[in-house]
Amino acid sequence: MTMTTTTTHNTPLADVIVARALERAGLADWMPEGEGKWSLPIQFLPDDAGWVELMRLSPGTRLGLHRHTGEVHALTLAGERRLNDGRVVRPGDYIHEPAGNVDWWEATGTEELLVHVVVKGSVEYLGPHHTVLQWITTADRSADYHRWCEAVGVPPRDLC
Repeated sequence: MTMTTTTTHNTPLADVIVARALERAGLADWMPEGEGKWSLPIQFLPDDAGWVELMRLSPGTRLGLHRHTGEVHALTLAGERRLNDGRVVRPGDYIHEPAGNVDWWEATGTEELLVHVVVKGSVEYLGPHHTVLQWITTADRSADYHRWCEAVGVPPRDLC
């Protein structure tokens, strides 16, 4: 059995997924998170347990050294990325990161990277000697979403 990346109407499946996620979040566009990086929240888990999102990166954009306090599940939907251990992850590839995993990675190739990510716990961006430079929690991600909704003039949805 062969799988296709388009729907019956010849629309790329990743585009359909993004359109539905935008609709669910009540947004017309992605939330910018810095040069070459955007996110689209799907759900915030209760009790600060984590979040689910689509993440989009332009080729060449790198996520700096970071550590996850909980496990992470990531399914690549489009584009590719290179992990710090040299593996190249392409559409359909799934990566599991156990709690405590420390890594960095970057979007490679010629097309934008689209990843469906389930983050449990929080993310700690690290500096020299693994000092924590920034700590991102579920509450932070939810606050980012609410600020973006206010900035673009739409009421936030209940994504819990």
